[in-house]
Amino acid sequence: PLHRSVLVHHRPDPVSCWRDVRRVSTQNSRNKELADHYSSGALRERIEHGLNTLSQPPTVASLGAVDEFHVGGRPATAHLVEQLELGPADRVLDIGSGLGGTGRYIASSTGAAVVGVDVTEEYVHVARWLTELVGLSSVVEFVHAAAADLPAQEREFSAATMVHVGMNIPDKAAVFTDVAAQLAPGSTFGIYDLMITGSERPDYPVPWASTPTTSFLETADDYVAHLAAAGFAIEVVTDRSEAALAGIAQQAAAATNGPQPLGLHLVMGPATPTKFGNLVAAIRSGAIVPTEIIARSGGN
Repeated sequence: PLHRSVLVHHRPDPVSCWRDVRRVSTQNSRNKELADHYSSGALRERIEHGLNTLSQPPTVASLGAVDEFHVGGRPATAHLVEQLELGPADRVLDIGSGLGGTGRYIASSTGAAVVGVDVTEEYVHVARWLTELVGLSSVVEFVHAAAADLPAQEREFSAATMVHVGMNIPDKAAVFTDVAAQLAPGSTFGIYDLMITGSERPDYPVPWASTPTTSFLETADDYVAHLAAAGFAIEVVTDRSEAALAGIAQQAAAATNGPQPLGLHLVMGPATPTKFGNLVAAIRSGAIVPTEIIARSGGN
């Protein structure tokens, strides 16, 4: 692998040209449907209420209960990030950054700068607010854009992440090609997504989609093929089902006395039990596998 110091010699402004990304994502009807699924219009207020019940100021660690909107939560993020071998010289692109949990964890644990992009405008606003609360706004920035709206061939990043996002992307091959254009040669791309094993699909609603119209589940083999077509070399594909189910069991145990002040119920809303139940059933049946892929970019 290319040594990090070869890839990045200095830390630029975390956003640079990203300030000029065209915010056209919601003009596409599918992107609008997707953004509507995730938006509530009151997410910041719900999180503020939860924070007000806590005795300590928010930290990157404490926010993990609400800003890590994926199976396995913060431990799953830590497992992925550890394999990317990031440091203060790195600059990371986080695709589908959500409330910013992955980006803030990367910055706080490795010192890397992060730019996150997300199609849901409310998520971007809340991510910026939470980042300011924990004092990381100078190194973590969020942009309202779809993955397909990425600027072309900047090659300014030394790593990329995509956590529980591919389920909402119909053309993964195109997005992976765009990500490859952002990465310097030899950069790592860490993916943690929910992937199918065959023809069976989950019951809806699920956390990422209310109906099948915005759900685009594929197999790990499909992901590998898309990544290879975009010029990535696959380093490892890992089934994370066991760890995911262990994390789900821990969440269930913590919720026996009712909802916690901060939790994913604030993000998913009243349908949380149904969405979460359908997801857990699909993982337990083996229809869906939480899967990690580490790939490395080619190019010159």
